[in-house]
Amino acid sequence: MGRAAEMTGTTAGFLRALGEHRLITPLRSDGGHRRYSRYQLRIAMRARDLVDQGTPIEAACRIVILEDQLEEALRLNEQLRRPQPGQAPAADT
Repeated sequence: MGRAAEMTGTTAGFLRALGEHRLITPLRSDGGHRRYSRYQLRIAMRARDLVDQGTPIEAACRIVILEDQLEEALRLNEQLRRPQPGQAPAADT
């Protein structure tokens, strides 16, 4: 956890708080150490940026979750708009 905190410019307590707010849930090693993915570290840095700007941690976690959901929805929407092989392009309405 110390290395993850160092990499994200936060503290171990901040990372634990993100876990308590269910923003990130790290895997555990056999020895019980938290193991964060690169994706989780990026999310932690985004939350840190929001908190540094004065956003309460609860709100920062919610914002990051909603941003992530929006990004995924936009990606899926774009994927569904692409014509599939053998399918005529949809007419714009």
